[in-house]
Amino acid sequence: MKAQLTVVTLITSDVAGMARFYREALGFHLAVDTEHYAELENEGTRFSLSSRELMAKQSGGYPSYSVPLSGQAVELCFRLESAELVRAAYDHLLSCGAGAVKDPAIMPWGHTTAFFSDPEGNIHTIYGE
Repeated sequence: MKAQLTVVTLITSDVAGMARFYREALGFHLAVDTEHYAELENEGTRFSLSSRELMAKQSGGYPSYSVPLSGQAVELCFRLESAELVRAAYDHLLSCGAGAVKDPAIMPWGHTTAFFSDPEGNIHTIYGE
């Protein structure tokens, strides 16, 4: 069996607020917008946000969906076309409400990389060569 990853979903307590952040800060287009689920268009992989309530319901009441997360569990990496764009994008992300985690820096493998947090504290990276 060969499975293809087609959707990445972040479980959230605030679907509307997180959708607004990813739309404004990273330029995603909102393709599906409901109270408990949003899907954002991105070239390559579908990205969605789902409420804990909806996931609990869809999974037959699986209890872990009602437990708040603690610590980092997922990281999304966003590739940009150049190191210069990483610096500009990082400033833009911060102006849209992202948390500053680590300013852009050249990493040992040669990419310029910056770390930021979304409104719920998930830490992600942007990078470019």
